[in-house]
Amino acid sequence: MNSITYKSKIIKVGAILFWIVLWQLLAMYLHSDILLASPIKTAQCLKELIFLPDYWQSIGFSFARIGSGFLLALTLGVILGALSYIFLWLRVMLAPFVSVMKAIPVASFIILILIWVPSKNLSVVISFLIAFPVVFTNTLMGLTEMDEKMLEMMKVFHVPFGKRIRYVYVPQMIPYFKNACSLALGLCWKSGIAAEIIGLPVGSMGERLYQAKIYLSTPEMFAWTITIIVISTAFEKVIMILVNEVMSRLEGR
Repeated sequence: MNSITYKSKIIKVGAILFWIVLWQLLAMYLHSDILLASPIKTAQCLKELIFLPDYWQSIGFSFARIGSGFLLALTLGVILGALSYIFLWLRVMLAPFVSVMKAIPVASFIILILIWVPSKNLSVVISFLIAFPVVFTNTLMGLTEMDEKMLEMMKVFHVPFGKRIRYVYVPQMIPYFKNACSLALGLCWKSGIAAEIIGLPVGSMGERLYQAKIYLSTPEMFAWTITIIVISTAFEKVIMILVNEVMSRLEGR
């Protein structure tokens, strides 16, 4: 198993190096930092940004709002998904809202919400609205696919509600919940940063990215893009570790 894991890591590192080398070769061929900044120029720009207070303030600004949108979507998605499983009328009431959230393009959403919400809070609302349908749908799907015979048996033997949750519902919901978290996190960061680029809240990562584009500073654009990828990936890793830990405790491992 260790050998397989080691080989897998080597392959991943090799793949990353391949694309970095290809990126460098293309940058050398084009020979224009405006068209395509090289990895070296991007790394130099990122190194300069790291030592600026505004860099970390922008990360904190966007992280707090996009993270809040995700946590709100996660909380309400699970609660309303569970309630919709119990109450059919609620499921019917929420169905049009969830369908509309899935169908509307993100850009249209952002422009509409910007009419009612200040730009500084735009990424919170957009992240929530984009992630909520994912969490809600996965929660409802996981519950509706429960083994009916198992549920009936628990009723017959009067199994306490707490034990039903721990030994039946939680194991069934784990794959759906993990999938919901993984998908929602990616969508939150994509939609949240897109909202900031359109709404341009002062001090956000989206605003910094847009300013770099306006001034044709391609190395800075790439540096901010890499920052967003690293922050979103790290956030997803932390959330998934916490989810695994909580689920393990609920299962009594």
